[in-house]
Amino acid sequence: MTMEKDLQTFTQIFTALRQDEIDNPLAESIEPEELLKQLDLSLGDEPMEDDAFNENLKALVLKTPKTASNRFYNQLFAGRKSRAILGELLAAVLNNSMYTYKVGGPQVCIEKEIIEQICGLVGYDEGSGGTFPTGGSMANFMGLLMARDHFDPDIRDKGMQQTLIAYSSTESHYSMAKNATFAGIGRDNVRYIAANGEGKMRVDALEKQIKADLADGLSPFFVNATAGTTVLGSYDPIQDLADICQHYNLWLHVDGALGSAVMFSQAHKHLLTGIDQADSFSFNAHKMLGVPLSCSMIFARDKQHLYQSFSNDADYLYQGHSDDYNLGKMSLQCGRRNDALKFWTLWKSVGTKGLAEIVDYQFKLSEIAHHYIENNPDYTVYSKSPSVTVCFNYKEFDPKQLCTDLYEQREMMVGYGAQGDTTFVRSVAVNTSNQADDMLEFFKVLEDFCSEKYS
Repeated sequence: MTMEKDLQTFTQIFTALRQDEIDNPLAESIEPEELLKQLDLSLGDEPMEDDAFNENLKALVLKTPKTASNRFYNQLFAGRKSRAILGELLAAVLNNSMYTYKVGGPQVCIEKEIIEQICGLVGYDEGSGGTFPTGGSMANFMGLLMARDHFDPDIRDKGMQQTLIAYSSTESHYSMAKNATFAGIGRDNVRYIAANGEGKMRVDALEKQIKADLADGLSPFFVNATAGTTVLGSYDPIQDLADICQHYNLWLHVDGALGSAVMFSQAHKHLLTGIDQADSFSFNAHKMLGVPLSCSMIFARDKQHLYQSFSNDADYLYQGHSDDYNLGKMSLQCGRRNDALKFWTLWKSVGTKGLAEIVDYQFKLSEIAHHYIENNPDYTVYSKSPSVTVCFNYKEFDPKQLCTDLYEQREMMVGYGAQGDTTFVRSVAVNTSNQADDMLEFFKVLEDFCSEKYS
């Protein structure tokens, strides 16, 4: 009966959390030292009595930041999708590892179905494939490794023999620098290409840098484009970048952790024009689609690159079935939790049309926010639609201080970003539980707070 009792405890705590999200949309801002005084997080030799354990666990949950609250605009994920949570819970109960069909069974088939459907949506052919890594940074790392190994297959056995050069926008995700270190490329061999005023990589600047590196006897091999930049939510011109990469024989990877979700939307999929010519791209369903963390994917136009970079024989593990169903042959890690089921339960329950509605609704929320600030002289706007990020400054208030004060006073959790020398408030409209009134309430809370706090 232990499992049944624990599920009852889960229900009780979740019910308390839902009510607390209404009563207190933000958890109290507490410094770590004080938090450790209020919560018993210690681990000891003796077990804690059940009632005390349950109360302690409830207190822990209620003091944790509430990412599903209608006052949470801080990250590129928010909200809840109940059918996706159902899949997450079942994946935890089943506890399958996804490296072989022998231990994954139908869960392997679910992952393959998702990969096949997405490859079709972006225009990849039957030779394409993909896998679920542990996060967006790891997905981008796998794209970089495939590009490296494609450029020089001997690297896998002999190591680096030449200076490889990678290119990425100044607005790209910070994982690019880390991944260059891990791949043996070196941080100094990443060229950060200037972006235009909308946060999109400048194609002319990229080509100029490629030519300069070739003239210096270096080896350009990889371009990292971004579909949905972290700060402004901008989409690089993928088609133009694909043309450049084809001309100079470079691998094109699209970091679509945030923005690839528009593949489901008839209204917005044009933002990905040219992605069918990318050699690889990444996608996080835990962002715009509201699937629980983490649910990241990497796709390759030719799945043989996944095998060539990540396959390794292991007789103790691969004991039957073809490589197509032994998914560990395309994965960077060995043991791998089932991140596919929670995406499948959502997709299956709402259909592809339902996923499109989720994406379109987030753009609608962003449009409501943009319309408000663009028509209010007290605001300076830095982002533009279409984007699910809303970047602005209010009057002359310091954005860093404003965001900090809003958080510490439990009014709102929202962050700040920067482009060049300009810093601004960055609000993210990815919580599909929010309504239009919630977006307008965001600005009312901010304005009322500034009036009371700084007047």
